Amino acid sequence: MANNILQAHNVRVSESGERYIVLGHGMGTDQSVWNRLPFFTGMNPDSFDIIKYATLDGYVDDLLNILDALGVDGCAYVGHSTSAMIGILASIRRPQLFSKLILLCASPRFLNDDNNYRGGFDRVEVQKMFAAMEANYEAWVYGFAPEAVGADLPEVIREFSRTLFTMRPDISLFVCRTIVNTDIRSVLGQVRVPCCIIHTARDAPVPLSAAEYLRNHLGGRTTLQILNTEDHLPHLSAPALTGPAICRALPR
Repeated sequence: MANNILQAHNVRVSESGERYIVLGHGMGTDQSVWNRLPFFTGMNPDSFDIIKYATLDGYVDDLLNILDALGVDGCAYVGHSTSAMIGILASIRRPQLFSKLILLCASPRFLNDDNNYRGGFDRVEVQKMFAAMEANYEAWVYGFAPEAVGADLPEVIREFSRTLFTMRPDISLFVCRTIVNTDIRSVLGQVRVPCCIIHTARDAPVPLSAAEYLRNHLGGRTTLQILNTEDHLPHLSAPALTGPAICRALPR
């Protein structure tokens, strides 16, 4: 059972030491997104279960089962974007497993709402995005990747496009729908693990207001670092800033 879940999620363990750091990549990327960081592939599509992954709870189950399979009884968790949500939910279930949550370009809800909450996307924009994904996935990727990156960074846009193309279009659409329908704002106060939010000065998909909302509502002791860069993938575009920021946030 342990080997099955590790193989299904293409889990890689690098180096060895006394403490664990778990890196969770965001939607549309794979493990290679972390390769540029100084201290350091995707899930098998045949393992994707549309019932299990209809909510983020399925991903939380996987994260906890992977840690159990590896015999990890404590770790610092670094989660980008949606994986930050997953880490938050996992820490509520099993707070003793996590010494620190490091939340990179995270939002507790990616949809804006009528109560002045700005998560990043309007519902009309999202419906248009889903229609474009269904109509022509390739064309959607070429349009979405530069918009999501949010900066004129051709190399980062090419890399993000590459990993989006490794996803099966139907799975990509399903996951996007799940993410957009997720709202974890009501449970943020249940977090008891220390948190560090790392956000870029200008993140087109996820505004700084979302990071500030997290800082103000997470139950654990929380800090916010703002990187003097822009785009939603700073671990790809600005590893020289992002790597040290993560290292500073790690528990001593």
